[in-house]
Amino acid sequence: MDSVDLNVLRSVLEWRRAGHAVVLYSVVQTWGSAPRPPGAMLALRDDGVVIGSVSGGCIEDDLITRLGDGRLLPDGPPVQLVTYGVTLEEAARFGLPCGGTLRLTEERVGDPAWVAELLERCQAHQIVARELDLRTGEVLLKAASRSDELAFDGVILRAIYGPRWRLLLIGAGQLSRYVAQMARLLDFEVLICDPRQEFVHGWEAQDGRFVAGMPDDAVLSIEPDERTAVVALTHDPRLDDMALLTALDSRAFYVGALGSRANSQKRRDNLALLGLSAQSIERLHGPVGLHIGSHTPAEIALSLLAEIVALKNGVELLQKKLPARVVETVK
Repeated sequence: MDSVDLNVLRSVLEWRRAGHAVVLYSVVQTWGSAPRPPGAMLALRDDGVVIGSVSGGCIEDDLITRLGDGRLLPDGPPVQLVTYGVTLEEAARFGLPCGGTLRLTEERVGDPAWVAELLERCQAHQIVARELDLRTGEVLLKAASRSDELAFDGVILRAIYGPRWRLLLIGAGQLSRYVAQMARLLDFEVLICDPRQEFVHGWEAQDGRFVAGMPDDAVLSIEPDERTAVVALTHDPRLDDMALLTALDSRAFYVGALGSRANSQKRRDNLALLGLSAQSIERLHGPVGLHIGSHTPAEIALSLLAEIVALKNGVELLQKKLPARVVETVK
């Protein structure tokens, strides 16, 4: 699991252990249009070094200026609220879209033990809620679920960390490695199933977690829900179709299989012969991905993840609804 937020917290932990003073900013509320969503984080070190983002850049510049002017560190309350874009003039000054307003918590990081524990729990594939009390600066870590969202009542900020979306890859070949690396950056927990031992070598632990067993058993064992995507990438119907038979009857929001248009149609025919219903077969994405003229494994991975992220974010895939002759013309 890797993400912008976790990279910010890793730097916070490193800086505090090295003796630096650190201020952690978190977006807690937005009104109108805003460059970054609630939950976005930025850490500012006592020498002006920053990591993360809470806007398009102008607010970051102002935070650094405040540090240089002595308005930050070492005095002041442990946590306070900072609001940008209250007036149209201020919104224009800080590059916020018209009418946009952004509220941040400004948190002076003391003992970094909670940072280390949060990172360890995320590394163990746990979903964690961090509750920050703005009155005292106290931080509590609690177990959370995939459906939990950031909440702020003016006193307690409850932010969620950890892999809330899952991607199960059937096959551990070269393409899967690219997909896994990109998916981690998109906050997916990556799971891999491949009973062929010759493909397992060379995988780094942080790129994904292997699920034992044959593909159909792997799908059943993870209990796919509405935040799970399953993609078959082996090109071997003896492995891919086993996973698809189970995944297409699950609650997974995305089920896809690598292959050409002709092979994808053959796969659908084969799934029908194996007893899968027409309604379930209709859920299959194949060929996978959006058309971007991809040829290399990295480009194919980008195409696949663009489609998965679009569906995750509720975007209608109009490209896939074009008649075949129009698609060929676009190509």
